[in-house]
Amino acid sequence: MAAQDTVRGTFNYTRDTGTLPEIYFYDPPPGTEVHLPGDDPREMAVHDGWTRARDFSVDREGFALRDFASAFEDWDDDAAIKARFYPEVIDFVRASVGARRVVIFDHTIRTKANAALQTAETTTTQRAPVMLVHCDYTPNSGPLRVRQLLPDEAEALLARRVAFYNVWKPLRRRVEEKPLAVCDATSSSQADFITMALRYRDRNGEIFVLRHDPRHHWWYFPGMRPEHALLLKTYDSEVDGRARFLGHSAFDDPNTPPGAPARESIELRTIAFF
Repeated sequence: MAAQDTVRGTFNYTRDTGTLPEIYFYDPPPGTEVHLPGDDPREMAVHDGWTRARDFSVDREGFALRDFASAFEDWDDDAAIKARFYPEVIDFVRASVGARRVVIFDHTIRTKANAALQTAETTTTQRAPVMLVHCDYTPNSGPLRVRQLLPDEAEALLARRVAFYNVWKPLRRRVEEKPLAVCDATSSSQADFITMALRYRDRNGEIFVLRHDPRHHWWYFPGMRPEHALLLKTYDSEVDGRARFLGHSAFDDPNTPPGAPARESIELRTIAFF
């Protein structure tokens, strides 16, 4: 790969100290020693995915780039997103992965400008890009989410293959600042994924963060436009060798021009049933 097809960026990995990393969404009990994630920043090469954009597979590398043009523009209207954009995404995911049924349970509008609107208790939120190497689900939290969302159907659904996919898409313009990068699942192992606890007042959740491995191979799609979307697999119930979890993170692209507009993107979390 030519040198101009690669940049270097800093990724916030998490040290594997034997102590569970955790985030509290309230003040922890006095005396609590909290192992915060992202305590091992490492500079990594990030490769331009446009050089082989059509080759990536959600079942092999854990992600895929797809065409996804949409006339929808009401990104400030949460109800309109759910009523009019969700059906487009459902059709897109079903066609992309061959699922029998797709459910969208959450979406996030990410911009730097509205990061202050982030709350821990809302489902649909507006947030800044996440600068942490992570994966949204674990072998425990994936099935638990199905049981929480679809309690009457969960056991029957979980008896067959279930996979979670994030759909990541720019909004009004090309992405120039804090693009999303993905860690090729063929370059990571299950040992790289560390469970992290999410502490809420009334419940606990968990996701994965990743420890550093110099063999990790990172990709991104510089200048990605709204007519494209990235599919990221964040959980798969199958254990037959296909990709099950995908590390990903925003990063500061050194090629970002001065004064570039803040990244505006939407990320939708979906469950596909097979």
